[in-house]
Amino acid sequence: MEADAVSALRELLSEIVDYAGLFPPAQLDMPAAVTEYAAHRASPERWMLARFVVPVARLAELAATAGARLPAAATGDPWRLSGLVGADAAADAAAIASFNAAHSGRAVVDAVELKAATPAEVERALSALPRGLTAYVELPLRADLEPLLAAVKAGGARAKLRTGGLAPEAIPAPADVARFMAACRAAGVPFKATAGLHHPLRAEQALTYAADSPRGVMHGFLNVFAAGALLRAGAPAAEAEALLREQRPGALRFHEAGFEWDGRQLPAAALAAGRDFAVGFGSCSFREPVAELRQMGLL
Repeated sequence: MEADAVSALRELLSEIVDYAGLFPPAQLDMPAAVTEYAAHRASPERWMLARFVVPVARLAELAATAGARLPAAATGDPWRLSGLVGADAAADAAAIASFNAAHSGRAVVDAVELKAATPAEVERALSALPRGLTAYVELPLRADLEPLLAAVKAGGARAKLRTGGLAPEAIPAPADVARFMAACRAAGVPFKATAGLHHPLRAEQALTYAADSPRGVMHGFLNVFAAGALLRAGAPAAEAEALLREQRPGALRFHEAGFEWDGRQLPAAALAAGRDFAVGFGSCSFREPVAELRQMGLL
């Protein structure tokens, strides 16, 4: 792949993967997940890697396991963590503050993720969190999104979209994903995605790593984040939905001018601007996305 095309791809994929190896379908134990994350931080593809996702309730376990793997404070390169907040947001906020103080310069929880189903739940949870954390609120996909997103924005937070799961019925339709993304654009709320985005391009895949895994048509992360860039650039929701449905190998092209799909072009700067809106995704695997990008000739 030509250097300019790689540069355009980097605009779309830089620091895009929050590593979630503790969660299904990988569901590694803490030592294995820590080992994987440390290896990914040392890999040539580190530019795609962002935070380590961990329940706040397991922060002490992470600290005990990572130990000497955490960088020295003097390096200025701490492990960045995204903490999953439980039912007691205030208690988790205190745990985060304690962890950050104890590991200053070596590891930092600078983002949190939580769930809420009503505007009141959004407001209550966010009010318990300290300032300075980037908060993502997972919202019900088919709810009335306007008041929910208004509450998310009022709390200075971002939205979170679940794009898959361990069974076919857990995978939302492209129309529902496009509706969510368009609602976030209308509300001025950035979002991240989670679950079911191990693969670059939409395709039928096994949903777990078991030999007898169910199969389903999974969303592709290139589809989702290129669609986010299109929306950010002013495209209609119907165009984003069409891109979310794209399954043709080679249909999404990165070249010296930026990105091209079905006659629509975006310059590299628009890809970067799209990432301010469609921020990233959590994945229990980092190796799988990297390997499949290589197979497609994009790395």
